[in-house]
Amino acid sequence: MKRFTVISTLVVIVGVVFAILMTNTAESTAQSSNKISTAYSVSVITANKQNISENFSLVGTITANNDVVILSETSGRIVKVNAEVGDYKTAGSVLVEVDDELKEAAYKTAKMTYDKAKKDLERFESLYKEGSISESQIEQSRWNFQSAEAQFIVARRQYRDTKITTPISGIVTARPVNVGAMLQGAPQPTVVANVVDISKLKVKISVSEKDVFKLKIGDAVEVSTDIYPGVTFNGRVSTISVKADEAHTYPVEVILNNDNKHPLKAGMFGTVSFSSRANDQRIVIPREAIVGSVKEPKVYVVENNTAKIRPIVVGKELGTNVEVVSGITTGEIIVVNGQNNLKDNVAVTVRQ
Repeated sequence: MKRFTVISTLVVIVGVVFAILMTNTAESTAQSSNKISTAYSVSVITANKQNISENFSLVGTITANNDVVILSETSGRIVKVNAEVGDYKTAGSVLVEVDDELKEAAYKTAKMTYDKAKKDLERFESLYKEGSISESQIEQSRWNFQSAEAQFIVARRQYRDTKITTPISGIVTARPVNVGAMLQGAPQPTVVANVVDISKLKVKISVSEKDVFKLKIGDAVEVSTDIYPGVTFNGRVSTISVKADEAHTYPVEVILNNDNKHPLKAGMFGTVSFSSRANDQRIVIPREAIVGSVKEPKVYVVENNTAKIRPIVVGKELGTNVEVVSGITTGEIIVVNGQNNLKDNVAVTVRQ
């Protein structure tokens, strides 16, 4: 009987010890389970700087460097035409000559009057210095000279206007008058010719307000056309308007030399390719790393296996990535996947 009691006691002690061990094991397992359940698995990247290239292209219209409509400044009948459509004329070349018989006579008369008044004034100036004439006489002589000089200038200009010249070098694209036609001067002058200079060309484009501040006068650009596939022309930005048009775009002109091997004509379409003056080093992260809207963006930064939410300022969008202006420094660990389940200061494990 006594032996049975001892055995029973041992069995009870062993059972108690086993129960305690099982309880401790269960508590350890529960604690371990709790730790695992609160550590979220995430994918991360390291924030690094990248070169950002601000390239964009716009289509514009190619125009002549200078396009001048030549008008008649005199009235009369055309007696000679010295230009045909397609002719190249240098600046100052006579295109059309008008009957100048009467204007030449008026010019010669005015010149003789001017020459006489000039000599009279020189003589009267000498006499006045000697005290031989009165002050009123010298004043009258000076007035006669000035009047004759004014009439001479007018007559000379009218005589010169009978030979209508081109003020620029270029190609004659139109000449609507011919020999025998009557020309009219101001206030309704007759159109005599149109001369276009295409030794240099301009490409006129409209640039949006978000891109116009990327440009400056003198920036190098490339121009391409559908006429010559694969051929590019070097140009530069010549003007940037400070005032937007009704579409809130800014007129910009690009100038380039006309290539003799691949000649261009005014009126063609041209594609202007702009590139940034220098590639900027900026921090770039995937768009998917952002929590919330682009207006109030935030990201999770991992520090010591803890995710901490941080507001950032983003710049331009670069495809599936965005530029980070501030809020992140180089080398920080950014969560890019799994952040939807996170809260500030929660434990995370990084997926390998």
